[in-house]
Amino acid sequence: MTWDGPIVDHHLHLDLERGRGVAAIEEFVAAGGTHLFVVNKPSWWYGVEVDSGADFRQGFEATLDVVDAAEDLLPGRAWAVLGVHPALLSRLLVDREMDRAAARTLMEAGMELAAEYVAAGKAIALKSGRPHYPVDDATWETANAVLRHALSCAARQNCPLQLHTESGDDFTEIARWAADAGVDPDRVVKHYAGGPIAGLTPSVIARRESLSAAVEADVLFFMETDYLDDPDRPGAVLGPKTVPRRVRWLAESGHEAALEIAHVLAPEHVYHVDTRQRDGT
Repeated sequence: MTWDGPIVDHHLHLDLERGRGVAAIEEFVAAGGTHLFVVNKPSWWYGVEVDSGADFRQGFEATLDVVDAAEDLLPGRAWAVLGVHPALLSRLLVDREMDRAAARTLMEAGMELAAEYVAAGKAIALKSGRPHYPVDDATWETANAVLRHALSCAARQNCPLQLHTESGDDFTEIARWAADAGVDPDRVVKHYAGGPIAGLTPSVIARRESLSAAVEADVLFFMETDYLDDPDRPGAVLGPKTVPRRVRWLAESGHEAALEIAHVLAPEHVYHVDTRQRDGT
């Protein structure tokens, strides 16, 4: 069995200045890829120590430049996902010794700026989350406050929210927060999921065991590489050819229905885009 539908990498990072940039996009296309959801890198990656919401703009604009470059190369579409990486909280609290209230205010200001890009039609979704590493209770509480503010931003813009969080398979608490904020929990996506999860939509890392778990569960899911495009870590997390290769593997294994879910139904349900059309509408 073969798959002749779209092939979507739902979460990766690209860098036109310091990374492989266009070459990575070309590699994705040559392997059969058609659509990309490009997520901004953390603010400090762009050499910016943020002091105000406006300071996040440099990273957001760099991401839009990547999307423009990808649009010229892809047979399908590219979309920007913009927001504030949750690890920034630790940098602010520990490295810069900022107090928690100021750190929270700064991160929420970055989310507000990202929401402006969504409102202007320049980004399709927001990104937020909470630390995926151990932190003290007060830091965890602050991180959750920022996450809940991101949900309120997503509600105002009626857009999806991608989350970078701790590992696990039960996110029903965040689903309740989403519903309370007025966001359909299906439109809140757990990035780097290891398989099916409770509460939110998983974006499954494109490793065979993780994909097999999602396929067997018969749930709505995406496929992603979380490609970092970092010259110091070539190929991390997974390379740009990985999703097209895993699509071929799933097709050869007879899982065409799962591919329809990951590359057509999930983008339509969560992002309201049609990946079978060139313009994505």
